[in-house]
Amino acid sequence: MTKATNNTIDNTMNSSETPQDVTFGLNSLDSLSQYLKSEAGTRQGRAIPPLEEWHPEQVIDMDLVIKANGEWWHEGGHMTRESLVNLFASILWKEKQDGVTEYFLKTPVQKLRIQVEDVPLLINNVGIVTEDNMNWLEFTTTTGDVVRLDDEHPIILRAYQPDVSDSNNNEAQMDNTELQAKPQTEPQIRPYMPIRNGLTALIGRNAFYHLTEIGELTEQNDETILTLQSGGHSYPLSMPAS
Repeated sequence: MTKATNNTIDNTMNSSETPQDVTFGLNSLDSLSQYLKSEAGTRQGRAIPPLEEWHPEQVIDMDLVIKANGEWWHEGGHMTRESLVNLFASILWKEKQDGVTEYFLKTPVQKLRIQVEDVPLLINNVGIVTEDNMNWLEFTTTTGDVVRLDDEHPIILRAYQPDVSDSNNNEAQMDNTELQAKPQTEPQIRPYMPIRNGLTALIGRNAFYHLTEIGELTEQNDETILTLQSGGHSYPLSMPAS
């Protein structure tokens, strides 16, 4: 990104209104990364920017796909730079109109439409934390979000239908996130948790298995019930039949 472009961005960020005829070409990974780092200068750590306060009118399609196993792919290549993925995950935005859900990377000047095969976030770690003599189940995504199991962040089991046309992606799902080993033509029952701004995370296979070790498993009416304790409350979860 040129010095002139940087100056233009700085001026835009300092203005209460965004010029509608300005195009920054932010669908380039490098330019978008530099732009976000510049905009984040006043925030500490991995703070989520105030996306709800940004109302860009310019919408551009970006060749970026978040796979059902949590991998990010740009222009057919796997994005392996963790810092870059974490940065972009901080501006993930979800919109739903007329029953259609769309995902974007949202900036003050543009919304970059991306594709999400299942959900945009993946939980890969779960543990018990103690605060004021109270134990909480705490979940961490691969991109740095941290939430606790409570009434606003429940675990939800629902079916996901994999795309059988993508055999490579299906194999990755089997290795990393599939809750039960089933034929690829059948829906998979997967555990999810709401995170932020309407975004949902898939609880990865290893993290969910850890939950079964932490919680209490009981049998009731031919169902297996997993009961989890968090914040002084019980959260029962009906497990799918094997």
